[in-house]
Amino acid sequence: MAHHVQSLIEHYGYFGIILILVGGIVGLPLPDEIFLTYVGYSVYKETLAHIPALISAMVGAAGGITLSYYIGYRFGLPLLQKYGPKIHITEQKIDFTRKLFAKIGPILLLIGYFIPGVRHLTAYIAAINNYPYKKFAFFAYTGAVIWTFTFITLGKVLGENWRYVGVYLSRYSIYLIVLFLILMLIVYFIFKKRNSPK
Repeated sequence: MAHHVQSLIEHYGYFGIILILVGGIVGLPLPDEIFLTYVGYSVYKETLAHIPALISAMVGAAGGITLSYYIGYRFGLPLLQKYGPKIHITEQKIDFTRKLFAKIGPILLLIGYFIPGVRHLTAYIAAINNYPYKKFAFFAYTGAVIWTFTFITLGKVLGENWRYVGVYLSRYSIYLIVLFLILMLIVYFIFKKRNSPK
């Protein structure tokens, strides 16, 4: 992984970061968090500059989720159902994300990047549900900034130990997903209770 990423960055520079993240967000089976952590490690080694790397990652993530929104808006659910399984987007994931989006759409757009499998679907589902683009952009782009900053900073701070992120993600990602979902449901019910007529 590191060798391929290094070659891509050497050939395409910061544009390579954008390309990988656009592809990863749209749905290609790429280990986005590990890639971002490696970018942070490259910043640590000073083979990449910190600010340009962050900006490139943010542009890539925002570009990928915007493209996903456009595809969902232009082609709708049938395209996702037809081609989704080829890129590991199953009918179960689609149904799950639709139900979740109906309850906590803005929060899901904001932190959905951190949930493997969900970040690939939030923009499609938002577009299919006719979620207003301005609201989508605000939450989705803010989430892109938080997500890319978190993992690039993690890679920079860990330095030579950056590979531990991949190890822990593969081992504990399911627990992180469950924790995120529980937190989101708690937040949803709190807001619902506060906003319910008395």
